[in-house]
Amino acid sequence: MRCVIARFPFDLTKLGVLESMKGVKPEEVVGASVIVGRRTYPAKQVGQVVTRQDRRDFSAAEVLRAMTQLGFTCRDVAPAAAPTLALSPLQEASAMLGTVPVA
Repeated sequence: MRCVIARFPFDLTKLGVLESMKGVKPEEVVGASVIVGRRTYPAKQVGQVVTRQDRRDFSAAEVLRAMTQLGFTCRDVAPAAAPTLALSPLQEASAMLGTVPVA
């Protein structure tokens, strides 16, 4: 299948990606990732091995899009949840009723 990564077209196949990643030790995953075989790799590492380009030349989103089209399981970075303030029982009940408690 023809995929465009870093403005360059690549003819990639699922079997070709599996062969390219064989014997490659996965780095620590801290962002977007691709599951190749039974291992989870960072998206940028997969892109670098498959395209033989520098990681700065492409985005993780480009790799995720290509790997998803080939049928690999991809995981994107989940946005961090905003910290919530602890409410007192009175404030919680008031919020449920839609009113502001009187102090």
